[in-house]
Order: sequence, then C-alpha cells, then structure tokens
Amino acid sequence: MTLPVDNTGPSPRPSHTRPLRVALLSYRSKQHVGGQGVYVRHLSRELAALRHDVTVLSGQPYPVLDEGVKLEKIPSLDLYNDAAPFTAPPLREWRDWIDVLEVATMWTAGFPEPLTYSLRANRELRRRLDDFDVVHDNQTLGWGLLGIRAAGLPLVTTIHHPISVDRRIELEEARGLQKLTKRRWYSFVRMQARVARKLDPILVPSQSSADDIAREFGVRPEHMEVTPLGVDTRHFHPRPDTARVPGRIVCTASADSPLKGVAVLLRAAARLAEERDISLTVVSKPREDGPTDRLVDELGLRDRVEFVSGIDDTALGDLIASAEVAVVPSFYEGFSLPAVEAMACGTPLIASHAGALPEVVGTDGDAGRLIAPGDDELLAKEIGALMDDPDERARMGAAAWDRVQERFTWRAVAELTARRYAATIDGAAPHPTSTDPTRPRSLH
Repeated sequence: MTLPVDNTGPSPRPSHTRPLRVALLSYRSKQHVGGQGVYVRHLSRELAALRHDVTVLSGQPYPVLDEGVKLEKIPSLDLYNDAAPFTAPPLREWRDWIDVLEVATMWTAGFPEPLTYSLRANRELRRRLDDFDVVHDNQTLGWGLLGIRAAGLPLVTTIHHPISVDRRIELEEARGLQKLTKRRWYSFVRMQARVARKLDPILVPSQSSADDIAREFGVRPEHMEVTPLGVDTRHFHPRPDTARVPGRIVCTASADSPLKGVAVLLRAAARLAEERDISLTVVSKPREDGPTDRLVDELGLRDRVEFVSGIDDTALGDLIASAEVAVVPSFYEGFSLPAVEAMACGTPLIASHAGALPEVVGTDGDAGRLIAPGDDELLAKEIGALMDDPDERARMGAAAWDRVQERFTWRAVAELTARRYAATIDGAAPHPTSTDPTRPRSLH
C-alpha cells in the first residue's frame, strides 16, 4: 500500500495500525557470506507479508529479494567484486566527490564502503523525504545516517555485533606489515562507534551482542533492544526421508576469516581422518592460495574437504540436512544464522561457547553441544563421539528443531521489528533541514 504524498513537506507519519513505507539500507548484501544479505532478504519478505511497503536500497553485491519487495540500487564503484577486486575504474567513470573518496580510501589500504554508501544513501533519501515513513539501517553506521536523521526521517538501526571484535582477533593473528595494513583496513570502526553512540533505537540480535556493543562502542544499554534473528523454515527443516551421509561434517562460515574458526575445524578434521572415514563440506569460497587453501594442503585434506558457494537456500538446506554433524567453530558470534540453520534442519550441532552462541543453542546440551573455542583436539573428540551415537544425534536433532520453532522464525522477527518502527515514528519529532551535515563545506 502506498500512502498519499503531501508535496508541501514530509508526509504525516502513519499510526502503527497502518502499513508503513520502509527504506531498508544495506551497504552490501551478498547472499551467502557475512549474513547481511540473508538478513535483508528474509526480514524484507516478512515485513512485506505483514503489508508493509518495503524498498531495499543496497550497494553491490546486490541482494536476492522475494516477490513484493522492491530493490533500488545505490551503486558504488564496486572495488571489491570477486572478478577484479581492488581495481579502480578509469577516471572518466568517476562520478562525483564520493567516488574520489572511495578510491582514495581503497588506495590507502582502508575500507570505504560503510562511509561512502551512507553518504550516497543520505543524498538519495534527502531528495525523497515524502517516500518513506521510516529508515532501517543494517549496520552501515556511516556519517551519512546522521544526515538522514537530521532531515526528519525516523531511523532504526540494526547492529549485529561490533566489528571491533573482528579487528582485534585479526590483529592478533597478523604478523609484521600485516598488522599495519589490518589496522588501516579497520579504521572505519572508529566512525561506526561514534555514529552508534548518536543513534536510538538500535536493534541487536542477542544480549551478548548488546553487552559487547555497550562495551566496545560505548552505546547506552537503554538505546538497545534485543530482536533475535530468524530462519526460513521453508528451506531449513528436517528431512526425515533423506538419509544422512555417513561421516559428513558441514560448516557454513567465511573460510578466510580467523574469527570464524575454520582453521580449527580443519585441524580437527585432520585428527578425525587418521582414525575414520570423514568428509567436510564448508559453505564458503576461500581465496586461491589464501591461508585456508594452503592449510588444506598442509594437513593433507584435499581429498576430504570440499568448499561450495553460490548455492540457493534449498540446496543449502539439503546439504545441512544430509550431514551427521554441523559445526560452528567461531571465536565470536553476535548471533549465528548458521547455528540456527543447522538446528532447523535437525542436524546435531557442535558450537563454540563464545559470543551469543550459548543464547542461540542453549547451555543445557539439549539442542547442541558447546565447547571452548580454538581447541581442535576437543572438537575432534566431540564430533567423533556424536558420529558413534546415532540415538543421541536423533535426540539432539529433534530438540534443536523444537527450539527453532519456539524462538527463531522470521515472521516473529518482522513483527517485533515493525513494532519498533511504529514506536520510533510515534516518538519522532520531524525537523527537516536544508543543511546536510555530512557534506563537506567546500563542496556545498
């Protein structure tokens, strides 16, 4: 439903009983890496099913969206595309000062997208104040958001977890010159912390994430509201008529991110391969000759490990449901969609006792087992024990499916989120301004 437009200024905000016009911002929306594309797709679909008018404004890579949700592209220079990463287009293709900023930051080893996307989104939305009732940012946390709010648009933000945690773990892993380049790459985190402290409300997926955001970013706890993430049970559900592949282990994680613990799982797989017939499928695409690719060869696992990427949700659900054991070996998670997807498929889960994973999985061992992160010997032992106990695997799988149905559905997430939109709109005092605080004065 499209609400009437008042051309004299921002439209009157509808009450919570009426459908809302939602601008959902996502600076990058890759479907199967990082979780942002997954969040945007499923939240937007369920918001649309609740009769809200949802437009996703995304940079590259663009999301896969369902019927009823509109996509508006906010193109960057796409400096990090898979085909030619870190390659700037010819100067004649640069469009404006934001493009100059994007290339300059990339050339000096920084990551510009959160800032440059937020500036482009700010510019677009300030031209269209009558088109939306609320703006929902998905962890961009760039300076441009302050311009959107200053223009009078109610703003809700989701922070999945503070990226400062990723930065700290990667810096601990880095050696020599890598430390300097990693520090520069993550320089955008300081901006995100400063912007986050100025925002209210902030949706977070877990209490663990809220605690970390308060500690790392200095956000006031009363500005945050826990809104768990969900799983699409159309694709992720038990398949009782499908036989599980003996010895198959599955993991969905960014292969080259130290935060995700894939190296720990590979070392555990090498231990298991010495005594039993196992196979490991990692849903990710490691860099060719990158750290994970090299480790596979160092451990002699080339014939035991398969990496798959680009598969749709049905194929991913089939894969997870075919495994005897799923593993989430992360050192930190603000929530963990891979854990919930494994539980939804009824696949016995072993996860790290880290971040929000205890909240997601439960700490009683009923729906999944938690172990200390980074211990490949213990991980191998737990995987082997589950593989040897089919009755326990069946019990855990059934309990995990029950937990998902009780706690983690996208419809429930959308309903909670829409209520937060309504409360934000009701509490907003529109104060449109002709001044854009994010634009450099010299370029007015």
